[in-house]
Amino acid sequence: MTTDHISPAGAFKASSPAGKYLTDRGVEPKNFNSYGSRRGNHEVMVRGTFGNIRLRNQLLASVGEEVTPGGFTYDFLDQKPTTIFEASHDYIEHDVPLVVLAGKEYGTGSSRDWAAKGTVMLGVKAVITESFERIHRSNLIGMGVLPLQFPAGESYESLGLDGTETYDIAGVEEFNNGITPKTVRVTATHSDGSTTEFDAVVRIDTPGEADYYRNGGILQYVLRNLMK
Repeated sequence: MTTDHISPAGAFKASSPAGKYLTDRGVEPKNFNSYGSRRGNHEVMVRGTFGNIRLRNQLLASVGEEVTPGGFTYDFLDQKPTTIFEASHDYIEHDVPLVVLAGKEYGTGSSRDWAAKGTVMLGVKAVITESFERIHRSNLIGMGVLPLQFPAGESYESLGLDGTETYDIAGVEEFNNGITPKTVRVTATHSDGSTTEFDAVVRIDTPGEADYYRNGGILQYVLRNLMK
């Protein structure tokens, strides 16, 4: 999964969440231009996050749905396939935080800022991967998203995870005590009530990164320091 898969980039259709947003406000499709030309409009940009046509969200296969190319997922609250933006908006309205499961070198590519900004604006609180690209990992922390890695040699596949589970992450509260835990305990509860537990490696690698995360992100950290 690269930042090109995550970040809003290129042209977009009238049928996309971003296209519908602009159309509802009287903008004709011929005047959409591209995400890049509208990068100052967070309403457009967040609707294009995880919207790349090359993205294949395996959560759809996990629930027996066709894996539609692009920014699609399954909304467990509405119990139907929908766009990632619309499902995320539904979860945010119901105070359901989200977790991303991914593979190796998550976030590889150019250090696109919207890859991290869009992620947090969609309600994602943690990303659990086999490994991270360095800059994107840092950008996630700067946005207040917790980067976690599966235990060495493990993956979501080897642990029998498919994204249909609910997740509890224990040990994050240690940050409030000035401690950066090396691992946190992740409990994934399957639909049948069984659980899978593992110790995820916390990829907050420096005291400065810990300060950013502890404050909810780099902007909050800077503002609180200015107010002292």
